[in-house]
Amino acid sequence: MNLSNLFHNYEEAVAMILFGIGFSNLLLQNNLIKKIIGLNIMDTAVYLFLALKGYIEGRKAPIVVDGIQSVDAYINPIPSGLVLTGIVVSVSVSALMLSLTIRLYRRYHTLDLDEISTRLRKEGL
Repeated sequence: MNLSNLFHNYEEAVAMILFGIGFSNLLLQNNLIKKIIGLNIMDTAVYLFLALKGYIEGRKAPIVVDGIQSVDAYINPIPSGLVLTGIVVSVSVSALMLSLTIRLYRRYHTLDLDEISTRLRKEGL
């Protein structure tokens, strides 16, 4: 493996490490709040990766200034739009998950997923 490519693309490596941290947190934790945090870390890693792939060094945001209309002078605005849309959706999903977590805590007085599923089985639901 060529390490010069890793050092050249260290931002992408950081995004993948963050994704791995979030994914392992999502799988290994029993606390619902910690699972939500893991999902948010995964979201952030994906947004970082998309933003990195959409950026081209030396180019500007696609706003026509000084009459320059060449495509080579600007970056592609689609990855930035996807990141912004994803952030809005992520905040909405996080708010929904947190509100459901609050409802579960009020009913079962715990955030441990194993304990909640055990109590659900006892209730016959």
